[in-house]
Amino acid sequence: MIRLWNRSLTTRFVAIMLLALALSQGISFLLFADERGQALYRAMKAEFLSRSATVAQVLESTPPASRNDILRASDTGYSRFWVSRDFPSDASRWREEAKLRLADPLPSVASLANPVAEERRAVTPVVATTAGVTSVETTNLRPWTDLPAHAWPLSRPAKFLYLDDSSGMGLAVQLKDGSWLSTAFAKKMVNPLLTSQSIISLAVTAVILSICAAFIARNMTRPMRRLAVAAEALGRGETLQPLPERGPTEIRQTAEAFNLMQARLQRFVADRTRMLAAIGHDLRTPITSLRLRAEFVSDDETREKMLSTLDELKSMTEATLAFSREQAIAEETRNVNLSALVESLCDDLVELGYHVSFLDSPKIGYRCRADALKRAVRNLVENAVRYGERARVSVASRPTSIEIVVEDDGPGIPIETMDSVFAPFFRLENSRNRETGGIGLGLSIARNIVRHHGGDVILSNTGSGLRAVISLPVVELRTEGKTAVRRVPLAGLGLRLDKRSPAV
Repeated sequence: MIRLWNRSLTTRFVAIMLLALALSQGISFLLFADERGQALYRAMKAEFLSRSATVAQVLESTPPASRNDILRASDTGYSRFWVSRDFPSDASRWREEAKLRLADPLPSVASLANPVAEERRAVTPVVATTAGVTSVETTNLRPWTDLPAHAWPLSRPAKFLYLDDSSGMGLAVQLKDGSWLSTAFAKKMVNPLLTSQSIISLAVTAVILSICAAFIARNMTRPMRRLAVAAEALGRGETLQPLPERGPTEIRQTAEAFNLMQARLQRFVADRTRMLAAIGHDLRTPITSLRLRAEFVSDDETREKMLSTLDELKSMTEATLAFSREQAIAEETRNVNLSALVESLCDDLVELGYHVSFLDSPKIGYRCRADALKRAVRNLVENAVRYGERARVSVASRPTSIEIVVEDDGPGIPIETMDSVFAPFFRLENSRNRETGGIGLGLSIARNIVRHHGGDVILSNTGSGLRAVISLPVVELRTEGKTAVRRVPLAGLGLRLDKRSPAV
């Protein structure tokens, strides 16, 4: 749950909405619980008075011989009716009698059909049993109180009292023949905070609220996902269309800032490339002039050293111009079979006489600038053959990266110079053969290309040579249901590449 909470903004939004719902419903239950209990009590009292009035009217409209049958038929599990000759003025004794009658179980259907058994039951003393009947406390309670005619259904007054401190009630009303109808009622009032109806209502509300919250959260995070995809693609050096500048003010301002940043970066890179090309181009003229003047030096040894230095300077200038020209070309990013790309490069180098071997590797699809990445691998392979006699190349897929590994059998390089060898025009003097070496741009160009793809070049000594690893990131982002930037695993499935362009 914590992992899901940290991963998804939608989950957080839904959880917060559900927590707010639970808190609001809990506060509502606490505030209205007493009001609900009072409403239930008023309804129960109204039912008691109405039933008592109905029984009184039925007794007055039927012959006296049927009175006992009517009383027995009117009894319920929580109310009893009986008739006495005189008014029960002693409230305490009446409460005791009511308690006994309420505790006495109702007669069964068979006993009602057997008059003799029912008559025997009528003369049998009532034994107080409390099974299924609410206990009635009769101490410290008020005596009878007058119930005016307007307070209940009949047009005559009655007497009313409470059997206990909660929900027990009693009523005595005089009939037309002078006798008194007594009614005792004791029903435990249940007022649960959560009923089945409230639970169902709360569950339905929670589901609807969760759906609405998820929909709102996804709409809110869609521009953020689009921005994340665009930022990742920009970091990999891809050329992007400007993000749509629409939506709420905050989203629109973020898109505007990203588009402005992208334009500034592209302008900065273009300016730097043009400046580098201009410097390399302008150096050609003085180098040529110096070479012509060096030809007139009379000392042969001095002349050869000067010409050698000028040739080296010219090579560095030509390499700089070539690098700037490649930087100025905006290569399109596309999906390729990375293993096939590296294998074809190794085959080309073998035909040129290089000692290069490509180890069997699974087919791996990757989205990149193929020509630039091919040049980076070529620089590393040529570097391995030049200084380590031979190169072994392989491609491997890791959970979070794709690795192109180049190993040689050379002497390796000192650990303290692992970072320095990537500097432009840097060459090792002791552990590398300078006469067979280049001008010191190979590793710098290779790392620059790989870093434009979001990866890096890592060097390490193996004890029997040097290992150079091109580590490319595996990124899988989705936006609006479309795969934006992803690596498609192809091992064992044949080549299947996603042809869709970045959904930015």
